[in-house]
Amino acid sequence: MKILVANLGSTSFKYRLFDMANERVLARGGVERIGSPQSRCFVESGGVREETTVEAKDHAVAVRLCLQQLADPKRACLKDPSELAAIGFKAVHAQGITGVQRVDERVLAAMEAYNDVAPAHNPPYVTAMRLLARELPQIPLVAAFETGFHETIDAAERLYAVPLEWVTQYGIQRWGFHGASHRYIAGRAAELLGNPAAKIISCHLGGSSSLCAIEAGKSRANSLGMSPQTGLPHNNRVGDFDPFALPALMRATGKTLEQLLDDLANRSGLLGLSGRSNDLRDIEEAAGNGDPVSKQALDVFVAAVRHYLGAYLLLLGGADAIVFTGGIGENSATIREAVCANLGWLGITLHHKLNAEAKGECRIHSFQSRVDLWIMPTNEELVVARQAKALLEAK
Repeated sequence: MKILVANLGSTSFKYRLFDMANERVLARGGVERIGSPQSRCFVESGGVREETTVEAKDHAVAVRLCLQQLADPKRACLKDPSELAAIGFKAVHAQGITGVQRVDERVLAAMEAYNDVAPAHNPPYVTAMRLLARELPQIPLVAAFETGFHETIDAAERLYAVPLEWVTQYGIQRWGFHGASHRYIAGRAAELLGNPAAKIISCHLGGSSSLCAIEAGKSRANSLGMSPQTGLPHNNRVGDFDPFALPALMRATGKTLEQLLDDLANRSGLLGLSGRSNDLRDIEEAAGNGDPVSKQALDVFVAAVRHYLGAYLLLLGGADAIVFTGGIGENSATIREAVCANLGWLGITLHHKLNAEAKGECRIHSFQSRVDLWIMPTNEELVVARQAKALLEAK
């Protein structure tokens, strides 16, 4: 069984092609600048990468281009596009729907209903899925929602202190996200620890960030709430924020609610705090050169991570491992050092040299640390492929 896992942006389509007989990646690639006459199509298989300039007017054209490349005899990835069992999507949120779903009009309508809850994710996914369903009806589309992993969270960690009918009638609660990433870390960390019942705190730090408390492979809490805008500061999304500040801002700025929500979704987070960039590498460089505003932005981010880390250590009654993943978690020794600073009294001791030199999957704790510290590249695409395969086989 061969499954294509798609990662969609408003103007991009990226994929990995899996042979699920052995979960081997046969190829990866995609199309960037969709809608431009100078779209860039790339594919990598067998250690060889090729790039071409094409015209891809929409996501359906982009997928067809990629399938043509994969079916090229010189790559031998697909004999024919019809050999593809499904296209899987790491979907984010939908009204009244979670878990793994075959994409149909019911699922698309539920996603559209939450376009304003997940504005950076749902609109491009819905648009692309509709195009693909129309243009490639012979290929099943499967949506694996990020919220699915967090269905095991107890009410005490899930509910807001709002009227109960908001929960029961309207679904207003902490849903949690980054489910594919945290699900992968749960399984991989337990495997490395040799302990299926391990207590793990997964720190997915990147363009969007969240912490997840995991016990025996199940989510116990996640820092993201009703929407992907919440929790930690993200690259350009706000994180936790008091909604009662909005009336004051509307009066002070003259902006509408929609304009302020756009500011919170697109011009806040690390970008808003630093005033210079949504890329943590730029902020770290500026802070290293003595810029106090950039240093303050880093401090706010680290404080938010430590806030949830402390809460989840208390919730789990300690941890067997703390895992750093995502673009920041894997690559920023500075952030890992700051998050783990002065935690020896909790049995958490970073090895400074291992941390500074770390590459790929590796331990970074010192010999006296009671809690394992790991860097672990996530594999969300593999999780989605597994979920799509399970759904197809169940059907």
